[in-house]
Amino acid sequence: MAKSTSSRSSDRMRSFAVALMCLTVLLCATVLAPASAVARTYTAMVIDGDTGEVLHEYRADHKVYPASLTKIMTLYMLFDALDHGKVSLSTPMKVSKRAWGQAPSKLGLKPGESISVKDAILALVTKSANDIAVVVAEHLGGTEIKFAQMMTSEARRIGMTRTTFRNASGLPNRGQMTTARDMITMAVALRKNYGDYYHYFSTQKFRFGNRTYGNHNNLLASYYGTDGIKTGYINASGFNLVASVNRNGKRLIAAVFGGRTARTRDDQMKKLLDRAYLKLKEDGEIMPPRPRFSPDEKILPADAQLLIAKLESQREAEQPGRVDTQTVVSRIKPETATDGWAIQVGAFSDQRRAQEAVLAAARTAPDVLRLTRAAVEQQTSGTGVVYRARLLGFEGETAARAACAALRREKVACIPVNAGSAG
Repeated sequence: MAKSTSSRSSDRMRSFAVALMCLTVLLCATVLAPASAVARTYTAMVIDGDTGEVLHEYRADHKVYPASLTKIMTLYMLFDALDHGKVSLSTPMKVSKRAWGQAPSKLGLKPGESISVKDAILALVTKSANDIAVVVAEHLGGTEIKFAQMMTSEARRIGMTRTTFRNASGLPNRGQMTTARDMITMAVALRKNYGDYYHYFSTQKFRFGNRTYGNHNNLLASYYGTDGIKTGYINASGFNLVASVNRNGKRLIAAVFGGRTARTRDDQMKKLLDRAYLKLKEDGEIMPPRPRFSPDEKILPADAQLLIAKLESQREAEQPGRVDTQTVVSRIKPETATDGWAIQVGAFSDQRRAQEAVLAAARTAPDVLRLTRAAVEQQTSGTGVVYRARLLGFEGETAARAACAALRREKVACIPVNAGSAG
């Protein structure tokens, strides 16, 4: 009888242990699964960048992990420091052991080495370097934890009500959350408050030391009108992207979270932007500018072929939508946009290729070309229509030749031309 009682007691203990194990598994599934599901859920939003009108949204207030989109706020804080004179573009920032120890992607600077503010900006925009994000955080905030608190406070101030930052890089942290709506709010605020620095987001290549780093934002080269702003990825979030596009003077700002791959994310972003532009066109909000003719310029078929080959390699499998504008304007300096010297980066039989060529050239050397006007001019001749891709607004031949030399160093063909009154 005693043996039987002992056996029943042992059975009860085993049953209790099994039940406890099952309960533990159930609790883990309950606690962890929703966070993973929330983070990987597809969310998206598109707004009219000029009016703020929402053109598309899907779960725009659903909390997700920002991943490297976090670096947009890191850059926002750095631009603020620049604007208030706390740092300059040449200010050196030291690399700590903690910064050096960050997970890739990173530049890999050693503890004790320094990087300038300008190079830090370009490293964050292009390489999305996690070690440099920490360098910025420690330089401005003392510690990354303190800097993350500063980021969150600023996020609240500009209207990002559902965003919390725990680090400066976007590396995995369960407490670091945002929404598509908040990310668009941040992009709008950045352009509004620190527009003088926004051109950095259009940088396609960053040369540092003996290496050149490309921008992860593929839309800069593959979607006409894109001029920023950033991508992000961690396993918990999927592939994310905030993009700003300006076509025919109409700007759209969009966010996509939860892509399965970079390509599917990019394709989805292009679809949303195409639909938004089509809606604006149907509503009569996009008015194509008048074409301009100047038949006295020479055509450069050799340069055109070089740029066509370059653009074809960049565009990959893009299927562009229809564009019917004759002229596209990037940045304007009114007093010089219609006279003086220009540089021509090619002449094309296809209008879209001309538009892409001139914008790609402008992004290749933004510091040199940021005060110029990008224009596509149509020329008719006995052999058909040719579109000339030009950057206008240089104050003299010397400035135009210097800019052309900068482009040639980046393997972009160009020649300086006297624009006269044909601009």
